[in-house]
Amino acid sequence: MQCGGGGAFDHYTRGRQPGKYPPFEAFREDVHFVLDLYDPFGLNKKMTDETKERRLVAEINNGRLAMLGIFGFLCADTIPGSVPALAGIAIPYEGN
Repeated sequence: MQCGGGGAFDHYTRGRQPGKYPPFEAFREDVHFVLDLYDPFGLNKKMTDETKERRLVAEINNGRLAMLGIFGFLCADTIPGSVPALAGIAIPYEGN
């Protein structure tokens, strides 16, 4: 059983669109009030499909850029001098 959705949607590895989360209606009724994960205030209900697609691509690209940044810091911490731009920022990892 998935947290929050109770298995209302298939898992994303079984065909569900990544990022599409089930509402917390049952949890709100049975336990306590909680906002939904995506668009909790309903601001994106009238968004066009083109805008949704553009924002999805932007979000995917932001995630990729964040992963590159994390790997840059990991490399700079592990291999001194591997990322010259982080030479004075990254702290070498000593294994402790």
